[in-house]
Amino acid sequence: MKPKISIIDYGMGNIFSIKCALDAQGIDSVFTKNIQDIRKTDGIILPGVGAFPEAIRRLKKNKIPDVIEEFHKKNKIIIGICLGMQLLFEKSFEFSENSGLSLISGKVIRFEKDFMNVGWRQITLNSRNKPENTLLKNNLNNKHMYFIHSYHTIPEDKSYVTSTAKFEKEEFVSSINQKNLFAFQFHPEKSGLDGMKIYEEIKRKLI
Repeated sequence: MKPKISIIDYGMGNIFSIKCALDAQGIDSVFTKNIQDIRKTDGIILPGVGAFPEAIRRLKKNKIPDVIEEFHKKNKIIIGICLGMQLLFEKSFEFSENSGLSLISGKVIRFEKDFMNVGWRQITLNSRNKPENTLLKNNLNNKHMYFIHSYHTIPEDKSYVTSTAKFEKEEFVSSINQKNLFAFQFHPEKSGLDGMKIYEEIKRKLI
């Protein structure tokens, strides 16, 4: 049976662009917030654009954290994009302190200059992590990816960091990997041909 991935549809993600990127790679996918439908698939993409507190509220309303935890325990692939990456962490300080999904130890904070990072930024791969163990193969070091966010993550364990980027001279984490968890602060689906290389690797992970 051909692998299928769930795109979590909780009303706060750029799901159509993600769907198009998956389709281009021949990856079957489904938009859903139904936990029974999610359980029938082989992986999860957690997108997100907007505020952390509202995102967590909507996920909990549909019991999505429960099925994400199930996938994590079964070592199934889980991918967080933009806000979806931040939601994987223990807590965020957006508006007030809010608990996250707690799959990764660490926090989410605002940029020092209180600006929104919008546009193309160069990512630098972490030389301590082998690219073949992440989704950042195919010569992605120093490539430009598309970002739009005001908050960024600070993982307690820096070994999870697979790439960094800079905004207003402030270095921040642009992607992470912890076993079956892969997350990107940028939008691979909006990052041109280099971003599509990440979806190529997602396909390989699912097969």
